[in-house]
Amino acid sequence: MRTKKEIYQLRKKYLSPSLTLSYKDPLHIVRGEGQYLFDEKGNKFLDGINNIQHVGHSHPKIVEAANEQFKKLNTNTRYLDETIINYAEALGEKLPEKLNKFYFTNSGSESNDLALRLSRTFTGNNSTIVLEGAYHGHLISLIEISPYKYDGPGGDGAPNYVHAIPIPDPFRGKYRGIHSGKLYLKEVKNILERLNTHKKKSHTFIAESVMGCGGQLIPPAGFISGCYKLIHKDSGICIADEVQIGFGRLGKKFWGFETQGVVPDVVTLGKSIGNGHPLSLVATTTEIAEKFDNGMEYFNSYGGNPVSCAIGHAVLKIIDDEDLQSRSEKVGKKLKSMLNKLQKNHEIIGEVRGMGLFIGVEFIDRGNKLKPNSTDAASIVDAMKNRGILLSVDGPDKNVIKIKPPMVFNDENATFLVENLEAALSDY
Repeated sequence: MRTKKEIYQLRKKYLSPSLTLSYKDPLHIVRGEGQYLFDEKGNKFLDGINNIQHVGHSHPKIVEAANEQFKKLNTNTRYLDETIINYAEALGEKLPEKLNKFYFTNSGSESNDLALRLSRTFTGNNSTIVLEGAYHGHLISLIEISPYKYDGPGGDGAPNYVHAIPIPDPFRGKYRGIHSGKLYLKEVKNILERLNTHKKKSHTFIAESVMGCGGQLIPPAGFISGCYKLIHKDSGICIADEVQIGFGRLGKKFWGFETQGVVPDVVTLGKSIGNGHPLSLVATTTEIAEKFDNGMEYFNSYGGNPVSCAIGHAVLKIIDDEDLQSRSEKVGKKLKSMLNKLQKNHEIIGEVRGMGLFIGVEFIDRGNKLKPNSTDAASIVDAMKNRGILLSVDGPDKNVIKIKPPMVFNDENATFLVENLEAALSDY
């Protein structure tokens, strides 16, 4: 086995410099099990950030499903195969009835790109409304609609067909407080009024119902539902990006859009859908799918292959069999409660927010809650790594510590995390 130093040097030699590593002293991870990762020396780390390994690292039922299907068949979707149908049926039971047409893909980025194609084909218009701070993927089409990227380092700003709403942040945003949703909706109305003077209606609205890269942000009450009403009034299309937040992670509801009381026209799924296997999906309505069927065939070489579908189906079964959605709600509630108590003793913590096992801890300058504190947030993340807990920072200002662990995260893990966070804050 190569040494950690050798791997690091070879990574620098062969891999893109734009592919960054976590932590000042990078980890050499060799094994995962449940909610834990292990380095080359056998040190155990509690994984507090890997929402991709949704049902836990190296889950035996995922390994078994992949292995058994690999031994039988793995090919493209040009042939009749029961595996994809069984999975589609199971997934359809989790989604609203109107979202009954599926397109299987291989990544969240690929799904969001296809969702844009569906919407633009249906509306005949590429006008797209997004939220500031949003991230929807790494393809060119998605960088162009992701303020998190186009307004960040190396970005070129928004193209003229993309229109951003101020980030709906009730804590530090343009409008603040629990009733700020109406004020953010006025921003949407203003955009639509301006666009509609050019006689271009039927716009695309794409948003996470709970923002990930935006800082684990829950939009104010009524904002997302109000956006859907305004977009639908103009015969537009609403896309729910569930790549980070779906499959029961938010606790009470299986999908993020359910927490906002809306049903999208298109929903995109990824990350946790395959527990680390490259699998993703777009679900839409019969009406949109039929208009997309315009003579140009949609075919995906790997999307919906038998192994991917077997793994995806296994993920759904595990969520139900192990009652992981309920666990997310209970453990998340406990974790958030403990973090709220911690906040009272540390003015560097401006806000604790989130749902289920999707939580953000926002760091601010002491005495000034409107000034983001990215320096201390990053230092605490490194300190927690040294204590055997893996976390990360996010948000437009990189000052929000995000907590979104595998769903097998338990009460003991939550207590361990908060106790060590308190110790790290006290030491700091």
